[in-house]
Amino acid sequence: MKAADAIVECLKKEEVTTVFGYPGAAIMPLYEALRKSPIRHVLVRQEQAAAHSASGYARTSGKVGVCIATSGPGATNLITGIATAYMDSIPLVAFTGQVKSTLIGRDVFQEVDITGATEPFIKHSYLVKDAKDLPRIIKEAFHIAKTGRPGPVLIDIPVDMQNENIEFSYDEEVNIRGYKPTYIGHIGQIKRALRRLKDSKKPIICIGGGIVSAKAEKELLAFAEKSKIPVVCTLMGLGGMDHNSPYYIGMIGSHGDKVANKAVSEADVAVFMGARIADRATGGSKLFAKNADIIHIDVDPAEIGKNLGTSIPVVGDVKNILEQFLEMAQPLNTDEWVKYLTDLKQSGIKNRKPSSNVNPKYAIQLLSEVLDQNAILVADVGQNQMWSARNFKIFDERKFFTSGGLGTMGYSLPAAIGAAIAAPNRQVVATMGDGGFQMSFFELATLKQNKVKLIILLFNNEGLGMVREMQYKNYKAEYGVNLSGNPDFIKLADAYGIKGRRVLQDDELKEVFDEAIHSDETFLIECIVDPKESTL
Repeated sequence: MKAADAIVECLKKEEVTTVFGYPGAAIMPLYEALRKSPIRHVLVRQEQAAAHSASGYARTSGKVGVCIATSGPGATNLITGIATAYMDSIPLVAFTGQVKSTLIGRDVFQEVDITGATEPFIKHSYLVKDAKDLPRIIKEAFHIAKTGRPGPVLIDIPVDMQNENIEFSYDEEVNIRGYKPTYIGHIGQIKRALRRLKDSKKPIICIGGGIVSAKAEKELLAFAEKSKIPVVCTLMGLGGMDHNSPYYIGMIGSHGDKVANKAVSEADVAVFMGARIADRATGGSKLFAKNADIIHIDVDPAEIGKNLGTSIPVVGDVKNILEQFLEMAQPLNTDEWVKYLTDLKQSGIKNRKPSSNVNPKYAIQLLSEVLDQNAILVADVGQNQMWSARNFKIFDERKFFTSGGLGTMGYSLPAAIGAAIAAPNRQVVATMGDGGFQMSFFELATLKQNKVKLIILLFNNEGLGMVREMQYKNYKAEYGVNLSGNPDFIKLADAYGIKGRRVLQDDELKEVFDEAIHSDETFLIECIVDPKESTL
């Protein structure tokens, strides 16, 4: 069997039904094999979008996302998408074409050392040196991508290797020396953690994206309710806890909820679950968990203690550990603590009313009221990210995706396309600013070609709003952030055959949302926002 055909057989064995890519000479044999296969190929308009779309697909489907690019610039265009997936622990397998194996290292046309270039921000990578190894490599790549702490894996394949003939066989089991993730928490550490919690008067659970990755939402809710411990989350932890739960307090961080940050600063025990606790989560505050004994649970031992001193480390899959917690947990005497935080939360709730212009916070709150209970919101980066994170209510099967670690502008549109392809019967909304949209609007052609339905909510404040806000705060003036040369976005969408409407004030939003929801196709809503609108 030709090696390129063997790659496709491996993908079928891994139950891959959709891949996102952009072809070129060095990956043509694989594309020829794909042409003859039942696997759906989604042609993006730039390789970075292939990685983001595969990310949105993976986050929605729970499967490993697959993206493909050719050598040289095709491969380097994937880099930001790979780094974005790495920082957010999203399982991807990226295939890149490479120049002939006999020419590697000679700086020939479209040659680049992509395994070396991605080394700092990829879970693992392979440069194929023998075509016979391809089935084993692909089996290992999918295993590595989705086990332990999920992440991207890259397979770089010289074009001549793709054309070689090999005997195909695909192992059912994987045994990689040196790669044995820990899933079950040490019973001694779990008992220590529960003993410390038993004596706590003001405990708090802080969740990160690890709860979502481990599909541990139900176990978390059950443990919080049984032990009566309030829960806060990081930006990546949004979606890990039902917002309707009386134990959900809010999002922490520099753009988080005041009551959530206060809860962490006053807690005597803080249990971090699947959270990196990086600077954006702590807000750089010296008060962050200053009174708390830290219990840190993570499947990746390298994360424990990296950003915050830990009293009790517990390494393992958070879903398994929560199940172990549940077996031994007892209700704590936290009624007074929970009431204190709940009262603070209620006093801080702002029931916004329509204004004479577009208030983006009101727009997200209204959108949250009209969407289905299993809708997916994909936020870009900048002010729109925080408007969405702080005002989109997550309950039942709703999901919230964003680039939380790397903070990649231009993420939301291609990621939303991947999400919509993975779940065509769910409502998918992509929010973005006019800056992020202009980094990705070429993907309108991808969604049009593939008959993908999205709602695109574009907040146009003629600038890079969050940077502008920070410049005024720190330097009393803005510089290099004005996007006054913006095109007419409604006409731009129309050029792609996409309907759209411009909204100038809040009382227009309900009608436009209804029109977008009931449209059979993608619908773009451009909201004109005051450039001085604040993030919080």
